[in-house]
Amino acid sequence: MSAKSQVLVVDDEADIRELLGLTLARMGLDAHCAASTAEAYALLASNSYDLCLTDMRLADGDGLAVLEYVAKRHPNLPVAVLTAHGSAENAVAALKAGAFDYVSKPLQLPQLRTLVQQALKLSSREKPRKASKSQAYTPRELLGASPSIQHIKEMIKKVARSQAPVYISGESGSGKELAARLIHQQGVRSDGPFFPVNCGAIPENLMESEFFGYKKGAFTGASQDKQGFFQAAHEGTLFLDEVAELPLAMQVKLLRVIQEKSVRQVGSNDEIPIDVRIINATHQDLHQLVASGDFRQDLFYRLAVIEIKLPPLREMREDIPLLATEILTRLTNPMRVSPPKLASAALEALQSYTFPGNVRELENILERALALTSGHEIRVEDLQLGTRQDAQTISKQDLVGLRASTPLPDYLERIEKEAILEALEKTRYNRTAAARLLGITFRAMRYRMDKLGIKDDLDPKG
Repeated sequence: MSAKSQVLVVDDEADIRELLGLTLARMGLDAHCAASTAEAYALLASNSYDLCLTDMRLADGDGLAVLEYVAKRHPNLPVAVLTAHGSAENAVAALKAGAFDYVSKPLQLPQLRTLVQQALKLSSREKPRKASKSQAYTPRELLGASPSIQHIKEMIKKVARSQAPVYISGESGSGKELAARLIHQQGVRSDGPFFPVNCGAIPENLMESEFFGYKKGAFTGASQDKQGFFQAAHEGTLFLDEVAELPLAMQVKLLRVIQEKSVRQVGSNDEIPIDVRIINATHQDLHQLVASGDFRQDLFYRLAVIEIKLPPLREMREDIPLLATEILTRLTNPMRVSPPKLASAALEALQSYTFPGNVRELENILERALALTSGHEIRVEDLQLGTRQDAQTISKQDLVGLRASTPLPDYLERIEKEAILEALEKTRYNRTAAARLLGITFRAMRYRMDKLGIKDDLDPKG
């Protein structure tokens, strides 16, 4: 961190200005202090700053006014706000207005130092960046030239400059995890871990210990200390996929962690500070779940500070040729062969198809077409768009014919498989909706699919 970095502190309390000035000086920073918005604007006019720290309540205005002023005249200057303890509304309002982050009063100096360090990284983006701890995964780009995808790219670029929680909505297979990874890679936490969690895959009785960790001896089988998801994502990004699957009891605990920025391991009385950015996603409508009482409004308020809605592929048909070319190239690269071309009729068929599974389904269709094509061109018949239930589907007529010569357990399994596949097809491979249609729980649905060998091709991870 450069000793030349300058920070503007705006607060009408002299003791807070003094505390912040001393803390920043110990970090090797040059702090300029202002007691009012008028003084702050005068300093901004005559100096160049790397960070602005402003209180939300000032004698002649408020922190939101400072935020607005800086956004108009110094758009590259990150602004962090100081809020009263427990004032969630002010914190969320500041983040929605474009604040980099917030810290609550009374000030916790470790949290303040972490915030300052992260903000100064944003101010020095032109410097070479360290390799990411999540280097093993290099996210693909969001490809496309349609207005919808261009808007999403701009949104990702914008929200990457903030630490605000992001809610990514969109149908299954539309690329929610990819968008989350791109936000992480383009942000100041890119040298920290990106830790994805599928909330729907964790048994309810294990959620607390998995999210927060546990101490040795906390329960039967706890033979050693174990860190939770929040600790694993420390100084990075925690991606909560299918966040709508969290039970209400867990939602309460998650809200507390977000507010306090600390976790308490199962079997411990000590609070462990955590520094993570939360990005969450679901294919369900959280607004609707809040209205029905299935998702806590206060948690939604904290998780959905910024919302990005990914469009379905059927609304970006002009991007299908580019996507198909990229997918075919990626699939054939390991084979060291040139990708086959799509016949014009095949391309027209793809652009006419509704893609209930979105980009993930397009990948699956093309991967199968690669295996079926016998030449250097993929034809319409290679796509098999009219047989989307694949070879796993067994007709009712076949089942009746098989009954006489098939053992009862095998016969019943085949009936169950057909029922599950039919429910998946009716709900466009939305597992939660399919489970509801069948009258079973989501976890029971996952168990039965695994047991019966039904591949979840169209809804792997969002």
